[in-house]
Amino acid sequence: AAQAAFRAGGWNHYRIEAIGDSIRTWINGVPAAHLIDDRSAAGFIGLQVHGVGGNRERIGSQVRWRNIRIIAEDAGAYARPISLVGRPKHNTLSPEERASGWRMLWDGKTTKGWRGAKRADFPPVGWEMESRRGYDGVLRVLSSGGGESRNGGDIVTEEAFENFELSLEFKLSEGANSGIKYYVDTELNKGVGSAIGLEYQLLDDARHPDAKKGNHAGSRTLASLYDLMEADPAKMVKPVGEWNRAYIRSVGNEVEHWLNGRKVLSYVRKSAEFRARVARSKYAKWDRFGERDAGLILLQDHGDLVEFRNIKVKRH
Repeated sequence: AAQAAFRAGGWNHYRIEAIGDSIRTWINGVPAAHLIDDRSAAGFIGLQVHGVGGNRERIGSQVRWRNIRIIAEDAGAYARPISLVGRPKHNTLSPEERASGWRMLWDGKTTKGWRGAKRADFPPVGWEMESRRGYDGVLRVLSSGGGESRNGGDIVTEEAFENFELSLEFKLSEGANSGIKYYVDTELNKGVGSAIGLEYQLLDDARHPDAKKGNHAGSRTLASLYDLMEADPAKMVKPVGEWNRAYIRSVGNEVEHWLNGRKVLSYVRKSAEFRARVARSKYAKWDRFGERDAGLILLQDHGDLVEFRNIKVKRH
């Protein structure tokens, strides 16, 4: 209906309401979209200039705007009813993601597919799942004073992964430390501490002392390959209390770490450089560390409050 309401070549009236986690749009009074998304609490408003690509006949085309108005205070008082049901963005896949092979690694509701790293079932304490309004699940590791794996302990996938892409969102509390590990072998380190694997570091760099530590300079900062390689210092980080997106791609031993849509480091597992870095790290005592052909994915309990959602994976 909204597409039919658009007047090609004529003036169109657009209305956009961004109130709380609800984004609703109308075209010429006809409801167009209703999205639920609280990832960004604030941002700029932009008017897009789009290239014509190979359509040379469109060179010289114009787009014009007028009567641009905004209400930014008490906007809820001016909200209009809409007939469209809000489409949740969290813990769901788009049709395009499904078609390309992505699937949810956490369903947003249950412990299905996950267990404790050092137990056969899901930890009975230390982790909780919040379902807000029945659709927006958040997986939360609780604070217990900053101790490594001393409360509920780490959790791992029941499946092992070899070549994959992993995407998730995380929210740090002030001063928090956690991590996303991959190629994890839970048979190593049966004692105190976290399970062993390569780690995408999650850290409040500004407040946690680990940011200034590491056997390689900067290698314990956010999005770094923990204790082995520093993430790009110019990385784009959203403030504590807001959602950030982590992405890991590992295909054919070539690994990339991304943060909020930007690549922050890359390396090659099993390479001479990789092995040299391991030899000068805390992992030197583990034989052929990080070289397993396949392993589990882990979310770390480091004793600080950290939240996760939209955990999805794609095999290669």
